[in-house]
Amino acid sequence: MAIQKPTFKAYHQEQIMLFPPSLEELVPQSHPVRVVNEVIDKIDINTLLNAYQTKGCSSYHPKMLLKVLVYGYVSNVYSSRKLEASCKENICFMWLTGMNFPDHNTINRFRGVRLKEALRSVFEEVVKLLAAEGLLSIDEIYTDGTKMEANANRYTFVWKKAIQTNKEKMKKQLEDIWNYAQSVATDEDNMPTPPDFTTIDTEKVQSTVDKLNEVLKPKKDIDTKVKAKLRYINQNFPQNIAKYEKQEVILGERNSYSKTDTDATFMRMKEDHMLNGQLKAAYNVQISTSNQYIVNYTIHPNPTDTTTLRVHLAQHEASFGKSPLILTADAGYGSEENYTLMQEKEMTAFVKYNMFDKEQNNNYNSKHPFSQDKLFYSPDKDCYICPMGQEMHYIGDSKRKTATDFEQTSRKYQAQNCSNCPLNGVCHKSKTNRVIEVNVNLKKLKHKAHELLNSEQGIERRKQRCHDVEPVFGNIKQNHGFRRFMLRSTKKVQIEWGLLAIAQNLRKKAA
Repeated sequence: MAIQKPTFKAYHQEQIMLFPPSLEELVPQSHPVRVVNEVIDKIDINTLLNAYQTKGCSSYHPKMLLKVLVYGYVSNVYSSRKLEASCKENICFMWLTGMNFPDHNTINRFRGVRLKEALRSVFEEVVKLLAAEGLLSIDEIYTDGTKMEANANRYTFVWKKAIQTNKEKMKKQLEDIWNYAQSVATDEDNMPTPPDFTTIDTEKVQSTVDKLNEVLKPKKDIDTKVKAKLRYINQNFPQNIAKYEKQEVILGERNSYSKTDTDATFMRMKEDHMLNGQLKAAYNVQISTSNQYIVNYTIHPNPTDTTTLRVHLAQHEASFGKSPLILTADAGYGSEENYTLMQEKEMTAFVKYNMFDKEQNNNYNSKHPFSQDKLFYSPDKDCYICPMGQEMHYIGDSKRKTATDFEQTSRKYQAQNCSNCPLNGVCHKSKTNRVIEVNVNLKKLKHKAHELLNSEQGIERRKQRCHDVEPVFGNIKQNHGFRRFMLRSTKKVQIEWGLLAIAQNLRKKAA
């Protein structure tokens, strides 16, 4: 009986084709690369064309390079060297480039230099095109933020608090040695009035050091420790104070920055390379979405979301010529300044404040019966009634400014005779009569927000927020593996996030 052998399809690797297949045939009609190609072909890229000079040798067409970059970010290829390799090996990239093979330097220069001023307009054109197709709304948005790790060394940093501590030590040492110099100075030394060491700068430190040298160096009977201290001051203080002043200029309003990317600020991240929540150099990325499409994005150096909204809305207006009509966001944006801003812009704001979720919980309300918001207010007498029925009278206003120079005003009310009250220690923890501060304007704004959030539309939008803006961050970070920027400085990080935003929108359209 003959043994049957398996049957295989014909395999002739060196067989010459009479009609070789074209790249057009090899790229499926439903492939996402065709969506990238179609959208980039439709949008206006004149801003990008203006980044090129009219003189010199010919360049790769910016439309082709833009397609390569955008499709690279769509398909999780972020490195310029990997993009160069893909243009030679990947059929989809070869189809996009028309068999051009830009090297990694060309791709990187295009991304970091040519797109610096043009990418925002490209992103806006894509958003407007998708809006015209009815896929997203520019007027009704959901806003949220995330912290994205910077391309910076995790262990080389500058802290504002450390600079302040070192400057205080310098002031103390200068004061000590100045006092010693006064004690040993003679009339002919002509010792001037001690300098004001409340604040110190380069000029003040240098003049102090020069005078100390003038008085102390000629004397032979100076204490050995003082000599050593004077030598150390001469060698280190002038350059140290100059270094601190430069660092303070870079810091601005921030508390820290990375030495390898001075625009990045150290922030506490939810995820960490050691899984223990360490501080890392990062940027605060803010986005607005509609139907999981990114409508607007901004990059910020400050870790809190509260102070980012004004800049974020200003960018929306600059991009589309108007403010959004409806904005939904979480409690990170619920401040008096932000509520006032959105009210001025006549926006319907479904934005939580910090205690909103707890107020919905009956257990929380029962556990805090003496909290300020539970006290009865008498408008006729302009006083609050304490839990024991005593009047708390108005004693004046307190004003303070936020980090963004927004002024808040609170009215202060004080109770009477708390020392003899049976609820003393339970009603409040103060050792004196209880004082409460009531921000009347914020209270009104919170009441309005509470009504909006608990309306039928508000409940629907609160539910939708979790399914609209948050999955976008999850998709970029988890599904597409982008957790750390590859470029350094705010301007280049904006380019990189802009490419990610375009890629997210085109992936969504292709799906």
